[in-house]
Amino acid sequence: MTLLLVWILNAVALLVVAYILPGITVASFGSALIAALVLGLLNTLVKPLLIVLTLPITIVTLGLFLLVLNALVFWFAGSILKGFQVEGFWWAVIGAIVYSLVSGLLSGLLIK
Repeated sequence: MTLLLVWILNAVALLVVAYILPGITVASFGSALIAALVLGLLNTLVKPLLIVLTLPITIVTLGLFLLVLNALVFWFAGSILKGFQVEGFWWAVIGAIVYSLVSGLLSGLLIK
């Protein structure tokens, strides 16, 4: 039950990001649900492998390269889905940061 609520809150967070940032578009709530699912799967399955592969550059940049990885995963999800689009790398960076903040705030409301 909690997993379903987190999924819905992440979809709402994507809609908020699309509303705030002009470089990110979400066609509908259904598209946001699919995009949230894909982002969750990418963050669970692909991102840990990318973190291990890029560990030296992450250490050299004192962890700032993780922002780039988040942006790349966000941008990749926008490139493979029809209803979720990210216009470029810098929109992906800003979008990933805003998405993380909004998603964290919404999840924090769920836990309390």
